Amino acid sequence: MSDPLRILTTEIQPWRLLKAQAEADLGFELEFIEKDFISAQRTAAIDPGSYDVYDQCFHNLDIVWYWRAIQSIDTRRITHWDDLDDLTRPINTSRQPGLGDVPASRLFVQHDETLSDSPTGSISMLPTFYNFDSFAVEASQIDVDQEVTSWAELLNPRWAGQVALVDEPAIGLFDLAMALSAAGEMEFKDMGNMSVPEIDELVDHARRLILSGHLSQFWLRADEPVERFRTEELKLASIWSPTIVEMKRQGMNIRQARPVEGYRAWHGGMCLSRNLDGKMLDKSYEWLNWYLDGYAGAIVARQGYYMSVPDRVKAHLPEADWDYWYEGLPASQHLCDVAGRRAIWPGQTRSGGSRQERTRHIAIWNSTMDEHNYVVRSWNELVELAASRSRHHRRVS
Repeated sequence: MSDPLRILTTEIQPWRLLKAQAEADLGFELEFIEKDFISAQRTAAIDPGSYDVYDQCFHNLDIVWYWRAIQSIDTRRITHWDDLDDLTRPINTSRQPGLGDVPASRLFVQHDETLSDSPTGSISMLPTFYNFDSFAVEASQIDVDQEVTSWAELLNPRWAGQVALVDEPAIGLFDLAMALSAAGEMEFKDMGNMSVPEIDELVDHARRLILSGHLSQFWLRADEPVERFRTEELKLASIWSPTIVEMKRQGMNIRQARPVEGYRAWHGGMCLSRNLDGKMLDKSYEWLNWYLDGYAGAIVARQGYYMSVPDRVKAHLPEADWDYWYEGLPASQHLCDVAGRRAIWPGQTRSGGSRQERTRHIAIWNSTMDEHNYVVRSWNELVELAASRSRHHRRVS
C-alpha cells in the first residue's frame, strides 16, 4: 500500500467531511494532521519532513518561506489557475484593499526567491478559502446593524466583563488595534506592521482592560464562544464564521457586526513541503486540483467561507445556498450547516451583504509583523493575565 498524503492543517478545515470523497476521487489515502494555529505554524517551519502539504493562511508565509520549509508551486500544474478570482491574483494589484499582509503581495515567487505581487509562473501558496471577520454581538436587545457600527464597540463600557478576543496574535491583536484606533485612543503609522513603541502602548491598553475587568479570558478554539455566549458570560467577542453558524443552529440570537472602518480579512491556502518530489509531489498536485474543483468549496460555503474559484463552487451549490452565502440575499428556505443540520432559517440574511460588497470593505489583513517574536511574547503575557484573572474571579464568586 502506498504512503498516504500527509496534510498539516487546523480546525478551520472541515477535513472530516472531505476525506472520504477526496480519497474516492483521488484513489489514494489522505492523512490529516490537525493542530492549533501556533502549533501548526511551528511544525510547518521547523519540521517539513513531517508533512507533505501545509494548509494554513497567507500571513504565515513570512515564517515558513523564511525558513525555506516549503517549495514553490508551478501554476502550469494547477488545473483551475485561470478560474481564480482577483482577490489574490488581481488584474490591478494597486487596487488591493487593506493594510497588513495583503495576500497578493506575497503570492508570486520571484527569480531571487523573494515573494511579491509581480506575476511569475511560480507561487508560494495556492489560494483556497477566505473570509472577512469582525466580532459577534448578542442581538436579543439591540439592532446590531443599526447600533453596532464600529470596532470601537469592543471598548464600550456597556459590555464590560463580557468581551473576549481570540487568542492568536496575528488576529486578536488587530481586533484590539482597530478598536483603539476607531475610538481615538491610539494612532498607528502602519497598523499592519507596528513599531515596538506602538506594540508596547497597545499592550498597556490591553493590560488595563484586563485588570479593570473589561476584557474577559481569551478564546482559542472556535467552539469556545458558543458555550460562553449561551451562558451569557460573553455578549461581544472576536468571532469566526463557523461559530456564528453554530450559534444560529442552536437558536442563539447572534449577529456579526459590520464596522464602518472595515473588516479584518484573511485568506487560506496550501503549500508544498520542500521535501516533496516524485510520486508524492504528483499526489500533492492532484490533491490541490481536487480541492479547487468545487466539492470542497460547497462544503466550506456552509461554514460561511468563500472559495477562490467561485464559479466552480456555484456549480456544486443549490441556488438557495449560493444566494444566501455568496449573494447576501435572504434565505429562501431552511439552509443546512456543514454537517447537514438546519442552521439558517427562511428570511435570515448574512450580515455585510454579498461577497463583492464585503470584498470592498477590508480594513486590514491578518498579519505577521516584523516584530512578530516580540508581539508573541507580549501577547502570551496578556493571555495568561486574562486567564489568571478569570480563575481568581471564579474562586471568589
